[in-house]
Amino acid sequence: MSCVFCPQHVHRMVVGMRLSTVILPIHRWSDGRKIWQRAEELGFHAAYTYDHLAWRTFRDGPWFGAVPTLTAAAAVTERLRLGTLVTSPNFRHPVTLAKDLITLDDVSDGRITLGIGAGGNGFDATTLRRSDEEPWTPRQRADHFAEFVPLLDRLLREPSVTHEGELYVANEARNIPGCVQRPRLPFAVAATGPRGLRLAAQYGEAWVTTGDPKLFETGTPEQSVEAIRGQITKLGTACEAVGRDVAELDKILLTGFTPDRPLESFDAFVDFAGTHFELGFTEIVIHTPIADSDFAADEKVFERIATEGLSQLG
Repeated sequence: MSCVFCPQHVHRMVVGMRLSTVILPIHRWSDGRKIWQRAEELGFHAAYTYDHLAWRTFRDGPWFGAVPTLTAAAAVTERLRLGTLVTSPNFRHPVTLAKDLITLDDVSDGRITLGIGAGGNGFDATTLRRSDEEPWTPRQRADHFAEFVPLLDRLLREPSVTHEGELYVANEARNIPGCVQRPRLPFAVAATGPRGLRLAAQYGEAWVTTGDPKLFETGTPEQSVEAIRGQITKLGTACEAVGRDVAELDKILLTGFTPDRPLESFDAFVDFAGTHFELGFTEIVIHTPIADSDFAADEKVFERIATEGLSQLG
């Protein structure tokens, strides 16, 4: 596949270091509104949410839709970038997703970033399947992702799209007036395998990783850093293969899935952030604390990190 990248495809070039947050969609809006507004007040570059039908230990509690949540957040914030980390083909179709994204980009006046990945084996993979139907294999997920991303790219850039692929069909799909951000809103592509990394190189304005999941419970921070360094090397190889400079991609690290504990203290975050910015990351994303969960953290430490953390890196 030839490289589709061109200079006007870039939403923005990599600049400086950024700190963002993830707000899980577990709050009724009477409470959630304040949390999203507080993220803007604290000065975060962006606030993302997960796009799942249900997720892990939160399955039996409140869990709201990502698109309505981001629409509501767009209406009560002014500067904060908003987005998903991440959307996947597991239960999304590119035609309907494109319509939602164009609407989101309009409501937010051009503040939406789409985090997108191939998806996994969780509830998203089984909820829409019959009981006798197996979830997609990793290869099938990669196949869907490989067709999904290029089609979504076209749907967000072109006023009318017809596509008859192996997995997706779009018959004169209209998307007028298109995105506020031109030629379309930015993609942050989550990937670690060769096919996903190639998609990031071809279509991404950013690349996303959570580190190496095999190291989460039994690995060390040092092993995690080396694994991530290897991922960045592979990203560079993928960019080189399509004729793109890897420095043109933002590199986003979603924390909470490595052996490190960056929210344990302010100093722990500064050490963690410094190490990973040296690896080449331009944005670090931390979870807004949730009591009695894997994302529990001291609110005061979290707010100090938000307001002072990057200034300590020099």
